[in-house]
This record gives sequence, structure tokens and C-alpha cells, in this order.
Amino acid sequence: MVSHTAFWLGAVALVLWGLRYALHRGLAPESTQAGVQPLELGLHAQAVRIPAVRGLSLFAWYVPQPGLQPAPAVVLLHGWGGNASTLLPAAQTLHQAGYAVLLPEARNHGRSDRDGHSSLPRFAQDLGSALDWLALQPGIDTTRVAALGHSVGGAAVLLAASQRTDLYGAIVVSAFAHPEQVMRRWLAARHVPYWPLGWVVNRYVERVIGARFTDIAPLYTLARAQCPVLLLHGRQDDLVPVDDVRQLWQRRGSARVRLLECDGTHDGFDDLAVVSRHILDFLRAPDEVAVQSPAHGASSAVAPVA
Repeated sequence: MVSHTAFWLGAVALVLWGLRYALHRGLAPESTQAGVQPLELGLHAQAVRIPAVRGLSLFAWYVPQPGLQPAPAVVLLHGWGGNASTLLPAAQTLHQAGYAVLLPEARNHGRSDRDGHSSLPRFAQDLGSALDWLALQPGIDTTRVAALGHSVGGAAVLLAASQRTDLYGAIVVSAFAHPEQVMRRWLAARHVPYWPLGWVVNRYVERVIGARFTDIAPLYTLARAQCPVLLLHGRQDDLVPVDDVRQLWQRRGSARVRLLECDGTHDGFDDLAVVSRHILDFLRAPDEVAVQSPAHGASSAVAPVA
């Protein structure tokens, strides 16, 4: 009986060790600098280093607007495993429309400093460092600085928008609703039952990242956003299902939110011209919304502005 119990305890310990190893590998994304370069899109970008937490620094591409008049600006933050190249096409559109653009790379990504694990709170910290740096640059209209993020970068934008009062607008692309759901999908893909192993794993992740999922989940930070928010999501997203953004819409509370669902995947939309027009319309007048019903298959909707 003792040997039988010892066998199962050993088996459980081995499984937990394997999950812990996989988690730590997953929380340290592989760094890459691959992707399109600014000059290929006609952008004359400056390569800059942005001071971050604990003396670390972030790499970023910065493309200011020419001229003497202060320009509005957008900080664009990539998703997990991405880099500054990921959102360069969006930056090109914004720059052509008169916005200065800043594309930072989160810690452990691209040319930014390494720092153990990555997480949603750390993405938000790095976004905050980029916003603080941008506010000190000449030629920036600090009353019109917005943030755009993709995937976990979008979740970080919502976390920052719930904590800061200096954002003009938040654009959130392909973001998940709740880290618990993300982890459940991750565990299911590895055939790990949620109870009890999955539950233990999730609580371990919370300990590693230093935050409870319920405190950082977009499902809750959206309602606390202190600026207007535009949610964008592809209907064919097979990494973060479109149901996630519908959950966000349902839990928006009194936040000033627009929602646009359109054909596309996690990493791109079929009709970029339509998406770009919605983004630029939002940035020109974040609080001016025409209420539409999301019923009957409508592709966009907005919450009434108080």
C-alpha cells in the first residue's frame, strides 16, 4: 500500500515538474528581430532606447511628425513573441494620417533587455515606460496620445487605460477576455485536466507574475477604462475566439466602448482599408459615436457615451 501511494505521489510530482518546466519556457518567449523594416514602408524611424524598470531598457522605433506644430501620437505594442515590426503597417497608416508613432518592444522581445519571464503586467509596465518617454519628446501633443495593442499587447493597453488618466484613446486588437480562459485553452491543448492539476498550475502562474488573474483580466479592466476604447476582433480568430471580445462587450459597464468585428484571423484582417478607416475615425473623435445595434449580424456597435 505504501509503495502504491509513493508511486502515485511520484507520478504527480513528475507531472507537476513537467508542467512547471513547460510554463517557464512559455513565459519566456523566444526573441526575434525578424520582420519588415521601417524604410521598406517609407518610414524614417529613429532607433531609440527607452528607460524601463530596475535600470533595464526597451528598444523602440520612433517616427515623429515633421513641422513645428505639436502632433498627436500613438504608441503601438505588439503581442506575445512579436516585435516592433509586427505593427509597422498600422504605424504607416497612422503616420500618413498625421500621427507620430512609437513602437516599443516589450522586455524579452526583439532588441529589448531580457528579464526572466514575460507577463501581462510586465507588458503594461513597458507600455507605461513608453508612454512616459513619449510625453517628454518635443513636438508631441500630450493631450492626444493614444495606445494601440495587439493580443496580450491589447490586454496591456486596457490594463494601462484602467490605471492612467493621460490616454486619449485605447485601441485593442484581438485581445482575450480572461487569463484563466487562456490558460484553460493552453492546458486543454496539452491534455491536462483543469481539476486539480490545471487549477494548481493557474495559481502557480499568478504567483510567478505577481498578480491575480481577476485583477488584470480585460473582462474587468475594460469597465474601469478612463478613456474611450475601440475593440477590434477577427471573426475567424482561432487563437482567441471572437466570443472573447463579445464577453468584453457585455461586461463594458459604463465605459465608452466601440466594437468592430470583421472577417480576419488573430494576426490580420481581410479588409485593412475598412479597419484603418474605423481606427482613424475613432482617433479623430473618440467620444463621438453613432449608436448601432450589434443584433442581426451587424459588424460594429458602440456603447452610448455618458
